[in-house]
Amino acid sequence: MLNLIKNRRLYHLFEEQNESGRPANEAKGAKSSSTRVKLRSEVSPEETWDLTTIFPHNDAWEEAFSEAIERIPSLYRYQNKLGSSSAVLSEYLKLAEEIGIQVFKIYVYAHLKADEDAADSYYNGMYLRGVQLETKFNAAISWAEPEIAQISADNMVIYLSEDQEIAARRHFLENILRQAPHQLSAPEELLLAKAGEIFNQPSLTFNVLNNADLRFPSIKNEKGIEAELTHARYGEFLESRDRRVRRDAFENLYKVYDQFANTNASTLAGAINVNNYKAEIRGFSSARAAALFENAISEDVYDNLIATVNKNLHQLHRYVTLRKKTLGLDELHSYDLYVSLIEGVDVKYSFSEAQEILVRALAPLGTEYVEIIRKAFAERWIDRAVNKGKHSGAYSSGSYGTAPYILMSWQGTLNDLFTLAHELGHSVHSWYSRNTQPFVYSGYSIFLAEIASTTNENLLVDYLLENTEDEKLRETVVNHYLDGFKGTVFRQAQFAEFEHMIHTTAAEGLPLTNDFLTEKYGEMNKKYYGEDLYFDSQIALEWSRIPHFYYNYYVYQYATGFSAATYFARMIKEEGQEAVDRYIEFLKAGSSDYPLSVLKKAGVDMSEIKPIEDAFRVFGEYLGKMEKLLS
Repeated sequence: MLNLIKNRRLYHLFEEQNESGRPANEAKGAKSSSTRVKLRSEVSPEETWDLTTIFPHNDAWEEAFSEAIERIPSLYRYQNKLGSSSAVLSEYLKLAEEIGIQVFKIYVYAHLKADEDAADSYYNGMYLRGVQLETKFNAAISWAEPEIAQISADNMVIYLSEDQEIAARRHFLENILRQAPHQLSAPEELLLAKAGEIFNQPSLTFNVLNNADLRFPSIKNEKGIEAELTHARYGEFLESRDRRVRRDAFENLYKVYDQFANTNASTLAGAINVNNYKAEIRGFSSARAAALFENAISEDVYDNLIATVNKNLHQLHRYVTLRKKTLGLDELHSYDLYVSLIEGVDVKYSFSEAQEILVRALAPLGTEYVEIIRKAFAERWIDRAVNKGKHSGAYSSGSYGTAPYILMSWQGTLNDLFTLAHELGHSVHSWYSRNTQPFVYSGYSIFLAEIASTTNENLLVDYLLENTEDEKLRETVVNHYLDGFKGTVFRQAQFAEFEHMIHTTAAEGLPLTNDFLTEKYGEMNKKYYGEDLYFDSQIALEWSRIPHFYYNYYVYQYATGFSAATYFARMIKEEGQEAVDRYIEFLKAGSSDYPLSVLKKAGVDMSEIKPIEDAFRVFGEYLGKMEKLLS
């Protein structure tokens, strides 16, 4: 059961960055006619999600919280008894899951409300209480996995045959036995669980600093009007056709991050040290080995990805050269990497138009899939409002028994359309897994998280290219794909390579100072983007604003997920219904098997480098198309 609670933000919050090639942690927006950002109280309810389906009001949340606090200690009654009989083990598993469902709903409601406005102290307090509740629950079940691991193989075979509830959890129990060599004693597991809130503190501190406390100066927009620089607007400004706007946004943003670089180095070092500490005390060779072991992912998968990306860096350099030439620049700067290569296309979609486009684009996935999409719109799963203090970026979240909610800032751009398709991929994946699997298997592994979302994006690219006669729009869509690949494969691989480097550096006892992190990140940025990108010293500070570095070996899965999604999209297009059936079964599988096995059953073998190499071949084809179009 404990493995369902680990990395709580990651199992239930798939937060996006760079999925469409935009800067880290940005939600790209259209050029706003107003320079003032609305307060949360000023947005229309139809633009917000309906959280009353979780709890009708805050008092109901308080009642559930109080009830959960009272119920959690009852789990200790089973300590030192799980191996006594199948009846006791079965009773404990059912109770732990029942309380776990309740705890998850309490936490999810609190974190969604807190993300509506980071400056709202009431909901921030509620969120922290939700975190504390999960810590208490973790502590109350921390002894269970070590105790289950001590049940003999012979007795476990008997229990599986005696009790249907236990038999239904065969893979879950077998996975506990697989992890037995890295389990601590029950008292040690309890101490570790109780320290959960302390271990989360670096991430929490960074989140509050990044989303609530940092204040960026205003800059003049394309019309010469003073406009507030925010996380969301930063993406907008970097896509401006006015280079002065791009440069001002870039320099002013990093001016602020430079002031807090030592603080961010301290919080990041704290998070990395926690990961290394946990790996060491559990007997793993490294933090990476520990992180990948949880989902039975070989470290070869990670190494193969980084090696294959580095082998193909010439394609990124070729892309950078094309960008420099097309934009007609003597020097291509970091702030020139996000403006569209296609000038004169300013596509805008109303939210209702976006719904119909996505229904048609995702129709190849079948009638049931499309009906779930319609359900998301009709039942207000999506919070699309743009308001001050709202959590930046976009994500899909929820838990067993709730809708798979989506947070984003909708401003009607092509990027927003792709972001919505992406998050709906996550949410439909969650809907299938939660409505097909029992609670214990209802959450899919992080390794699988980015596949369904990116498959949706690939299908949307195909649809837009096939259903428009506007040559400029076609060029824009190809540009979008190239930027998406750059952001999701090259950029995330760069993050993954950097993340592994700082973990190994800290493990060797070297301090992760601001100077060290900035120097190493700058060197890696030069390697990835090549000589045709002018080195702006500010970009070396980018490490200080990437929230995913706090997520313990998460980012590499954007790149592996994109590769698998490319494979799925091609199969669906070429094989039709048979491929669709395998894909839907993949969405329904949840965590009922190990991630690589789930994918292999669906026809994608991610233990091999072929899917990654195939993805680079597709990128090369689109890059060739763009070079030809722009020549």
